[in-house]
Amino acid sequence: MLASLPMYDLEPLRDANDAWWQALAQAFRERGLDDVPDRLDRADRHDHWSSRDLLLSQTCGWPLVNAFAGHLRLLATPRYDVPCVRGSDYCSLILVRHESPLTELEDLRGLRAAVNGADSHSGYNALRATIAPLASDGTFFGEVRISGSHQDSVAMVMRGAADVCSVDCVSFALMQDTMPDATDGIRVLATTRSAPALPYVTSLHRDDNEVRALREGLLAAASDPRHDDVRRRLRLKGFAILPREAYDRIDAFVVTARDCDYPEVA
Repeated sequence: MLASLPMYDLEPLRDANDAWWQALAQAFRERGLDDVPDRLDRADRHDHWSSRDLLLSQTCGWPLVNAFAGHLRLLATPRYDVPCVRGSDYCSLILVRHESPLTELEDLRGLRAAVNGADSHSGYNALRATIAPLASDGTFFGEVRISGSHQDSVAMVMRGAADVCSVDCVSFALMQDTMPDATDGIRVLATTRSAPALPYVTSLHRDDNEVRALREGLLAAASDPRHDDVRRRLRLKGFAILPREAYDRIDAFVVTARDCDYPEVA
């Protein structure tokens, strides 16, 4: 069995994620699940998402509906205590430096954008859909650089290697909590439209009884007062049980970009 929580596993929060996993693992065992891992696996997340041995992970909504649609089964959608989160929906923040004179999206034309990766909804897909109506002949930015992570995108903007980036609002809130020196020079220029938050998932090969036990365990751990402190550090309020079709809203961002003839962030 494999378990991972890679999406918000910032270095200062690794102990919190480990503690949260211990709470979940106990809840899963109490509901009859066997071979529950003792600890999180921090190897390549893509290997986990494609493995039949996956018990639990968290993924971006875009891989769930695209590249890993044939591998992953939706369990639950987290609800976070973050200002831009509404229920189980989240959005991306389009970020610039505090001292930047930019005041609106149009001001970004011809400038340098940092994106964490082309498979990210919050860092790429949401940004693309937001910029698409402003693009001309399929281009808007002067340069696009791949950073590799939201943290690195923010760092590029901080040091002037990029002018703008798009970052998951939960990621940015957790960075503000745990590494304020990395975010104090950054401000929000705009927000993207919302989509369901980053889902907790299991292997598509899990049967209905296993999925039921996993969901019950998630909900139990999320309401257990013994875990209030760790949930507070992770800004986790609870979970919503949504149908898989709720994540089709993410594909609507792709349609927006396609209709504007803006197939990639450029």
